[in-house]
Amino acid sequence: MEGCAIAARSSPVVHRICGLRDARMSTMLMPAVSHYMTKSPHTIARNATVAEARRAMHGFGIRHIPVVDASGLCGVVSERDLDSLEIMDNIDPETARVSDAMIERPFVATADTALDEILDVMSEHKYGSVVVVGRDGVEGIFTTVDACRVLADVLRRTAE
Repeated sequence: MEGCAIAARSSPVVHRICGLRDARMSTMLMPAVSHYMTKSPHTIARNATVAEARRAMHGFGIRHIPVVDASGLCGVVSERDLDSLEIMDNIDPETARVSDAMIERPFVATADTALDEILDVMSEHKYGSVVVVGRDGVEGIFTTVDACRVLADVLRRTAE
């Protein structure tokens, strides 16, 4: 469905959120996630090692990274996912693969999805990020850190 996004993780529950909202829902113009997302985020290959993912996250100062393969987006991995794998499975980060730690069905949205819809789904399901995809693949990522920036922006505007 054009202009819609699917929110899913490992559970069988799938949420569909659309980038075009019903005009009756709000008289205020709601910004799209594209206004606050990190554009053209760094990605990592699913067959990269956990150590490579850690180095990339540390080097770029990020906590979430979309995982790609030849067909495009195949997951997302966070620092917490890597921590859990290393601690629980007692693995060697130089040989374990990102695919062992990643979330295979990340929360995905289109760039025109209304920000409040993104925030509702993220908070309801405790998602740390949403990967923004378009015709050409991964276009951006919106994380809880970005959500904090949105909140700070709103509070500044309200205080003016």
